[in-house]
Amino acid sequence: MNNPRTVESTTQVMNRPARDESTSSLWADILSLIKIGIINSNLMTAFAGFWLAVHFTGSQFIDHWQAFLMSMIGVAFVIAGGCIINNYYDRDIDKVMSRTQSRPTVTGTISLKHILIMGISVTSLGLLFLLFTTWVAALIGAFGWFTYVVLYTMWSKRRYTLNTVIGSFSGAVPPLIGWAAVDPGLHPVAWGLFFVMFIWQTPHFLALAMKKTEEYRQAGIPMLPVVHGFSITKRQIVIYTACLLPFPFYLHSLGTVFMVIAALLSIGWFAIGVAGFFMKNDMKWATWMFVYSLNYLTILFVAMIVVTLPNPF
Repeated sequence: MNNPRTVESTTQVMNRPARDESTSSLWADILSLIKIGIINSNLMTAFAGFWLAVHFTGSQFIDHWQAFLMSMIGVAFVIAGGCIINNYYDRDIDKVMSRTQSRPTVTGTISLKHILIMGISVTSLGLLFLLFTTWVAALIGAFGWFTYVVLYTMWSKRRYTLNTVIGSFSGAVPPLIGWAAVDPGLHPVAWGLFFVMFIWQTPHFLALAMKKTEEYRQAGIPMLPVVHGFSITKRQIVIYTACLLPFPFYLHSLGTVFMVIAALLSIGWFAIGVAGFFMKNDMKWATWMFVYSLNYLTILFVAMIVVTLPNPF
């Protein structure tokens, strides 16, 4: 006769892989819903805004550690909530695009009711965390959420080629939120961060749209390359990258080293953009522009932080 403990132990061992796989799948679904990559990139720019606010107000980071935690959690939650509701609303077109077909709003692994409740709850928590810093930070967070969910997702995304520009407002507010958590007065440099993020997003997403043109066409999304073709899209990308050329001079207060780094980054992106008019392979060029845009943003914001580190000597 089998020992009951042995049978129970054997059953637990047999069931554990399935349970672990289910937990892993649920976690992957949640990460897909909140778009963790978008959260990470926006946290980087929010942190830069917070850090520079500390620098320009002449205060110490340690004096604002509570505001730092609240602002970073708040930004992450507000963005996550907006992304969840974006997925909820876009579930019909996500069935068409290959990169979105595995989202739980499409596969049904999480009920739509629970997804909607999750989106509203996470957003509310995020705004509450931001309120613990300053009301200005919470107001800017609410504006960014409204722009992304209502003006972009629900209104412009399926109607106008300008949807990319409209969505850029939401992606440009994290540095302002980080800054406002320390200094609600918003120094002019804070607005400089906002504008560089606003301008950066259009060439970044238009390059991605070129790479995914057929998917957007099948989904009925009027992205610029779908409606007007690659030629006009490339021209628009170059115009936006040209708008970034004066940016280093606007932040001259960060020092010569930063200005040189920012100038080289901007000139490099513009040069690759112009090269697109002479390349026959548009997809290869779009990939170059997309990858460069990611490196541009990362290096630029990391440089802002590095050049303002306290002098240890």
